[in-house]
Amino acid sequence: MNRLPPWLSVQYPFAGNSFQTPAGRLNYVDEGDGPAVVMIHGNPSWSFLYRNLVLALRPKFRCLALDHLGCGLSEKPRRADYSLAGHVERTAAWIESCGVEDFHLVVHDWGGPTGLGAAARMPDKVRSISILNTAAFSFKTIPFRIAVCRWPFVGALLVRGANGFVRAARTMTTVQPLPEAVQEGFAWPYGNWHDRVAIHRFVRDIPMSRRHPSWNALKEIEAGLPRWRKIPVQILWGMQDWCFHEEFLKAWQEILPEAEVSEFPKAGHYVLEDAGEVALQLIAGFAASGD
Repeated sequence: MNRLPPWLSVQYPFAGNSFQTPAGRLNYVDEGDGPAVVMIHGNPSWSFLYRNLVLALRPKFRCLALDHLGCGLSEKPRRADYSLAGHVERTAAWIESCGVEDFHLVVHDWGGPTGLGAAARMPDKVRSISILNTAAFSFKTIPFRIAVCRWPFVGALLVRGANGFVRAARTMTTVQPLPEAVQEGFAWPYGNWHDRVAIHRFVRDIPMSRRHPSWNALKEIEAGLPRWRKIPVQILWGMQDWCFHEEFLKAWQEILPEAEVSEFPKAGHYVLEDAGEVALQLIAGFAASGD
């Protein structure tokens, strides 16, 4: 297990837990007692993204927040299955290992397809869902600044060499600048070329055509999304997200027309940072309403 520096432990005061998979060890947060809330992060973040949500919920809930393989405090093997299907398989196995009877699911960014893909394997256990600036369906375009990170050779230099993806996430994901200590918290697990393997693989794994290896996995997850109309779903959306912009929100509203939507005009991609206490209270209330 990684030993956190004191300044990071202040922001992220959680004991590490391990779940062993064939591909490598996964780290996760397991805090509090009560109804379970499962939190799945995206790229290039880690369970640090949910630190304030865990602190807010743990007096009444059991909070479970995973670090994907290659992310956060999990192992970062150079050779592993970093595909969407691989992440879904590991996420589902981890949830099952936690022994929860049911859970409220929170997903963000790549946590959308991985979390909802895992949840689709145990739909009877999912009591409600919070969706935060993500997509779990195919889309036609991606921003140029992300597309360039997928280019052969150049992408690896930008993402793994220059740490461009993490550096951008520190400044381009919020409307209000993140405090320096928070920026450092998001970036801390990704200090060198080796540590950024999953970040680059996540970017490369965005399936933009039928020829992509993860296309079928994404389309299977997309096809199953209407099943969640049967349970309570809330959507919290940072409206100034330049990646998962308003058209993604509209797509979610078409797929899940009964979902409870909260728009945050002055929030960006990291809606939990920009929307702060309001977003935390909305999720806490929604998770409690499903008990």
